[in-house]
Amino acid sequence: MKQELMEPETIEKEIKVEKQKNQKMPKEEVKVETKEKTLTDLPGVGPATVEKLEASGYQDLMSVAVASVGEIIDSTGMTQAATKKVIAQARASLDMGFESGEDVLKKREQVIRISTKCENFDKLLEGGFETGAITECFGEFGSGKTQLSHILAVNTIKDHPGSTVVYIDTENTFRPERIGQLAKGIGLDTQEALKNIKIAKAYNSDHQMLLVEKVDDLINKQGLDVKLVIIDSLTAHFRAEYIGRGTLAERQQKLNRHMRDLSKIAHMHNICVYVTNQVMSKPDTFFGDPTQAIGGHIVGHASTFRIYLRKGKKGSRVAKLIDSPNLPEGECSFYVETSGLKDI
Repeated sequence: MKQELMEPETIEKEIKVEKQKNQKMPKEEVKVETKEKTLTDLPGVGPATVEKLEASGYQDLMSVAVASVGEIIDSTGMTQAATKKVIAQARASLDMGFESGEDVLKKREQVIRISTKCENFDKLLEGGFETGAITECFGEFGSGKTQLSHILAVNTIKDHPGSTVVYIDTENTFRPERIGQLAKGIGLDTQEALKNIKIAKAYNSDHQMLLVEKVDDLINKQGLDVKLVIIDSLTAHFRAEYIGRGTLAERQQKLNRHMRDLSKIAHMHNICVYVTNQVMSKPDTFFGDPTQAIGGHIVGHASTFRIYLRKGKKGSRVAKLIDSPNLPEGECSFYVETSGLKDI
């Protein structure tokens, strides 16, 4: 049989057509599903160890990786060798290196701001109280610290339906009647507001610290969407239990651990932590305001934002932002009314 010879022009046309077909044909995309690693995926870690860790509140790799050896030993009763091994495996399984400023900026986009419904106050904080941070409000009695805690609780539930507020009460200051007044003022059902606030009374400093640790259980075990944690007040029990200079070091060390736990839950779960703080008067201050917050540098350094509340003229209140990582110092005045805060 004679083989038919094709003309060069015809061959070139066919090659062009074939190339166009290949370009139009979609390439098969290989989808690689990355499964998020859990504690059970750690090499050399048995089910009994995983059960101990989960029972103590260590639900994921990150919580184990950022924990100290002493913390895990105290809460689980594991040996030092086993604890070191688990922490090392968790850190090796996670990408715990440096990240770019661009990545941090993207994470900052997840920050939620809880409004006070007071224009001047929100403007002072550029939108409201931040999640992922600890905000400390200190001032003398009657300056509005507890009122602000009730207002933030109601506004959180109103602006973020389905969310939960945790209120740790150390001075018997929580009042459901006040929640009802504030809810009515912003058009929120009182029963819905009260249902979404989880209140716990702390009877001493150890109980207070334990309740903060239990916030993890509310999120991981009960599946609650906790947006705000309130402690009113932060230092009342510490101040009452540790008296005199001889106990100061022990008190500050314990308070430091408590603040670290609060910072941890704020960052891990993107929660706004609002703490009120008592004050004392410095007798050696001859000029300026002698009012100083309790807790010293430990609380001051651990708090992301610090707000000083004081009484103003004609029944008003003044909030002064005295410390912030990104906002300038400033102050605003407002009235505390039955329905909430009111601008002057």
